[in-house]
Formats: sequence, structure tokens, C-alpha cells
Amino acid sequence: MQRIGFIGASGLMGHGIAKNLRAKGHALVLTVHRNRARVADLLAAGATEAESPAALARQCDIVFVCVTGSPQVELSVAGAEGVLAGARPGLVIVDCSTSEPESTARLRALAALKDVTFVDAPLARTPVEAELGKLNVMVGASPATFAQLEPVLRAFAENVIHVGAPGAGHTIKLLNNFIAQAICTATAEAFAVGARAGVDLTKLVELVSAGAVNSGLFQAMAKTLNGDLGGLKFELDNARKDLRYYTHLAESHNVPSLVGEAVHQSLALASALGHGGKYVPSLVEAQEQLTGATIVRR
Repeated sequence: MQRIGFIGASGLMGHGIAKNLRAKGHALVLTVHRNRARVADLLAAGATEAESPAALARQCDIVFVCVTGSPQVELSVAGAEGVLAGARPGLVIVDCSTSEPESTARLRALAALKDVTFVDAPLARTPVEAELGKLNVMVGASPATFAQLEPVLRAFAENVIHVGAPGAGHTIKLLNNFIAQAICTATAEAFAVGARAGVDLTKLVELVSAGAVNSGLFQAMAKTLNGDLGGLKFELDNARKDLRYYTHLAESHNVPSLVGEAVHQSLALASALGHGGKYVPSLVEAQEQLTGATIVRR
């Protein structure tokens, strides 16, 4: 059993991860910020509290970071009271956030100066699977570091995939999220066009469900026809942030990203229309506002 620190346990994904790490017997140390109610059960289950990421690092063998994005990761790791301020040689930092690869590379270099290993291990699936301990994790690390971490990761993940060298995890996560949001934005647009054209959208869903175009994401979007806007529990503004990171990635490699930019701007428009704090299926609500179509059953 490892002594594990966790930053971000009050988040939708972080809570489930931390819960499963503790349930599997790992000693768990948390930083606790505004939303104490979200970690009350973890503290009741034996987790302890550290006053800062630096204080947490002094007590731990591995520190997990699961926060919104690169600015939050950088503050947690490299800030004045960040993990590196209290890190001992040999510490492993595991970033489960969706972060920019360029930021990850900078943090990895800073960590190496202190003989600390920085690993990118972003997540796939939803908070439901996080609570069940059935997430997918894509790990960018050396083979030796991956072998060290894999048993710990399996405490909260059903599929642990070593996707390559350090940095590969966050790159592949951005590719995955681009494909995912392209499906969601295309579906919302198709629903708007179909509604304005006067066709029965349930027949479109029936057709797609029987063929190669079908996917879990399409089915999550299809639930909006019955008034369910929570079929995919991923905040729209987080999706917008991920697509911004993806377009930055494409640009840094001099690859035109025509589809990526369109998907990003579709998410940005939906956010500007007031849906940023909702889940991704509210892309359909944004299409209703833009087109006057009636899609969501109310």
C-alpha cells in the first residue's frame, strides 16, 4: 500500500477516484478547499487533511492531481505552496487532469530538477464510472514508472493503457476529446436541420442506432429528444476548454484544424448563449436558440 496524496477530491471525477483509492486500503491525504461537503465521506473513511499541496507532498509517495486544467495544475504543482515546494526525491506526481502538453512538459522538467517524476494520466468515461472504479486511464510514462503505478491506477480504473512516453497521455486525451465533441456537435446540428426540415427525429435515431454511425455519445445526445439533457455528464465549458487545448496542439505541429476550430467555436457559441455551466447535450438547446427549431421535449 502506498501513501497517496490527492488534490481535487471534491471534483466530479476526483471524488470517485479518491474514494476507490481509500477503499482499496491506501492511506490518503487530501487538500480541502471550499467544498468540504464533497469530501466529508472521505475524511470519515480515514483520509486525513493537509493544509497545502506542499504539506501534502511531504507525507506522500504519490500525489494525484485531478483539477480543471493547466492553470490549476500549474498552481497546484509549481505554485509557492505547490507540490514541488514540499517534494522529496523519488516522489511521483500523477496528473489526471486534461492539460496542455506544452504545460505538462514544463512541469515535467521542473519536477526532474528535484528528482521527482511527473506523469500524465488523464481519464476517460464519466463521474459515474469514477464512483464505480471503472474509469479508463491513458498513461504517458516510462515503462518502469508505468509498472510502478499500474497497480495503484487499477484501484479506480477498469482499463489502464500505457499510451507511450511522458507527454503521450495528454496528447491522446485531446485527440479523444476532439473526436468525441465532433460527434456531439454534429449530432446537435443534424437535429436542428432535421427539425426545421420537418422530419421525425426519432426515426433518425432509429436509423443511426441500427448502423455504423451509432455510438454511446450519439445515444447520449439522442436522449435530449425525450427531455434528458444529462445523458453525458461532462460540463460544456470543460469541453470548450479541451477543444481549445486541442486546436493549440494542432497549431503547434503546423496541422490545419478546420474541423477542430468549428467544433471549438460551436462550443464557444453555446457557452456564450448561457449553456457553459450545463452538460454537453445542451448543445441542442443552443441550436434551438440559433435556429428556432423545437428539439427537446419539454
